[in-house]
Amino acid sequence: MIENGRYIKDILTKGPGAKLTVLGWVKTRRDSKGVHFLQLQDGSSARDLQVVIEAGTIPENILAAVTTGSSVAVTGELVESKGAGQSVELKANEVVVYGTADPATYPLQKKGHTMEFLREIVHLRPRSNTFGSVFRVRSVLSFLVHQFFQERGFLYFHAPVITTSDAEGAGTMFGVTTLDLQNLPRNSGGQVDYSQDFFGKGAFLTVSGQLQAEMAALAFSNVYTFAPCFRAEKSTTPRHLAEFWMIEPEMAFCDLDCNRKLAEEFLKYIINGVLDRCRPDLEFFDKRIDNGLIAMLEHLASSDFGHITYTEAIEILEDAKCKGKEWQFPVFWGCDLQSEHERFLTEEVFKKPIVVTDYPKEIKAFYMRVNEDNRTVRAMDVLVPRIGEIIGGSQREERYDVLRARIQESGLPLENYEWYLDLRKYGSVPHSGFGMGFERILMYVTGMKNIRDVIPTPRTFGSALL
Repeated sequence: MIENGRYIKDILTKGPGAKLTVLGWVKTRRDSKGVHFLQLQDGSSARDLQVVIEAGTIPENILAAVTTGSSVAVTGELVESKGAGQSVELKANEVVVYGTADPATYPLQKKGHTMEFLREIVHLRPRSNTFGSVFRVRSVLSFLVHQFFQERGFLYFHAPVITTSDAEGAGTMFGVTTLDLQNLPRNSGGQVDYSQDFFGKGAFLTVSGQLQAEMAALAFSNVYTFAPCFRAEKSTTPRHLAEFWMIEPEMAFCDLDCNRKLAEEFLKYIINGVLDRCRPDLEFFDKRIDNGLIAMLEHLASSDFGHITYTEAIEILEDAKCKGKEWQFPVFWGCDLQSEHERFLTEEVFKKPIVVTDYPKEIKAFYMRVNEDNRTVRAMDVLVPRIGEIIGGSQREERYDVLRARIQESGLPLENYEWYLDLRKYGSVPHSGFGMGFERILMYVTGMKNIRDVIPTPRTFGSALL
């Protein structure tokens, strides 16, 4: 086990003269006359530690086993580095090889690798520069999510992964069953008889923990979930995963305006945290993946978010069309805003993040509170430059009769939502919440272009490696 203070990220901050042992993997080896150079990495830093081995210091049989990909323990003394990019390097006097790697077959060579190739070696790609940075940022961002809500007294609630309720009403859920798929029981109507299944009814992997989080919010006031969700969309776009993580706070005694302000505060908090704690990794992304990334994140963190209604947004978009702007997707009251519309609003009109509220009820979920006009609901989307929607949320419908009618209008089986309706019968209060896809925000803060590249083991249509 690497002890705290012995990680490469800590070693690189020490001055010459320190004697220590460093553990890690050899990224590259370069041999010169009378001296050998190793680049060593333990995953703790975007920067490598250079190790210098003078000829004759280490037995030849051990030195021969020190190849790219091998795991080693190197003991020596930190000395001032003569090379560019580091202030110190380790002058070795002892090397222990834990595991060797055949340099002829080791996939991660000292050259550029395409993202497509790295997706084929999911088990090794965390050792690459890009994915080392991605997963370090992912770890810090996860911590910041919890820290934000814990500092504000939110209860961390574990919603179930298996559910009988469809939170979105989209019908793209993975079924969970123990029935013999080669010999399915049928009822008199020829349909699958789920009464013989493990749960006695149809069950699915959840698409969202929101409904159960509402249950918790109406007992603990402020709660949040941070857990995996699943959607069985047969999509191969760079923006879709079958398994992903969602952050979903729910707040009792909170209206749409309260919800909107918390979403802005949350987004700024985690962006500032990443800027503060992950600067070397962000500099790598800014240089290699998305030039201007850091400036974009700093702009978001320092902006006061704009606020317009959906109707105002449509008026702006229609006016732009009248002035010659061409849209790939049509703009009209009642349409769902597309990425091109959202980016136009944030990048060309407001030039900063905005929150759009009060969408038509026909294009939003059944649980959103209906406004007095009976045409719109108290929904909100937080839109940011470059990608568009980053957060979606709403004030929830707290009125029993209205919610019951909305469930029926959506064609959902009422019996699956009786418990949800009970929350409106027994001490209902105005309450709100929002959801943010964790991989979506990771794409934003890293500049990565494909959602498959910000999760350790991507599950997509037709692919589930490991």
